[in-house]
Amino acid sequence: MRNVVIIGSGCAGLTAAIYTARANLRPLVIRGTEAGGQLTLTTLVENFPGFPGGVQGPELIERMHNQALGFGAEFMEGHVTHADLSRRALAIEVGSERVETRALIIASGASAKMLGLDSERKLLGHGVSTCATCDGYFYRGKEVAVVGGGDTAAEEALFLTRYAAQVSIIHRRDQLRASKIMQERLFRNEKINFLWNSAVVGVLDVERGEVTGVKLRDTKTGDEAVKVCDGLFLGIGHSPNTELFRGQLEMNEVGYLVTHEGSKTSVPGVFAAGDVRDHVYRQAITAAASGCMAAMDAERYLESE
Repeated sequence: MRNVVIIGSGCAGLTAAIYTARANLRPLVIRGTEAGGQLTLTTLVENFPGFPGGVQGPELIERMHNQALGFGAEFMEGHVTHADLSRRALAIEVGSERVETRALIIASGASAKMLGLDSERKLLGHGVSTCATCDGYFYRGKEVAVVGGGDTAAEEALFLTRYAAQVSIIHRRDQLRASKIMQERLFRNEKINFLWNSAVVGVLDVERGEVTGVKLRDTKTGDEAVKVCDGLFLGIGHSPNTELFRGQLEMNEVGYLVTHEGSKTSVPGVFAAGDVRDHVYRQAITAAASGCMAAMDAERYLESE
């Protein structure tokens, strides 16, 4: 029987591991299929406190991992395939191995929705981004494109106008799905233009290792063209990695875990941290902060038990 099991090894999970390990709870961290979370897909991180010169995303994760390891946290490779939260002894399965724990911290994150293109994957972190707040600063005076037509894409585009010379919104239809107030802001902004009825079918240039443009297909005529740009931002939303807990934990309409009194979920002893519960901020520093909260809540829960 474990004291604490943490699902996820991104900023939230590793911060929770550091805090629970320092509390002598010997946490077990399940690293997951995307070990390290979304920071491992980014390059330079300039907005994490304590790194005035910036730090590479994978390096930041490695430092956190080593810090947790140094305090006595244990790590298990693999991902959780089943969870049973119906009993006092919370149980999960990692492959064929069953693990029971008194407290469970879910920090499995949220995955950015992708277009499904091979070129998109290869250039992720090299001109293709899923976070304008994280990477917009690097595109000062440049031309960028945003894919999507909802509020997520609108927010990304508006933020990018602070830095980019021009922002092109690429949308499959001829009208946006974003809320009226967001649309009004977009249409008023002189830096924003629209590429209607267009689908991204390729990202250039994989051989150069950087984004130089996108290949578009007209959704009505099928004609193809190239739009020159320096960066491509995906604004088609995120999917929380919570499918395992559907029917066991309270979620909102799109699957984010609902928490109360800090990080507590609807099941005693189960806590949530990071992007698995946060669909608003989605930053490394807010994920780390909620990992701290979940660890402290778990420690207090164990003391009360």
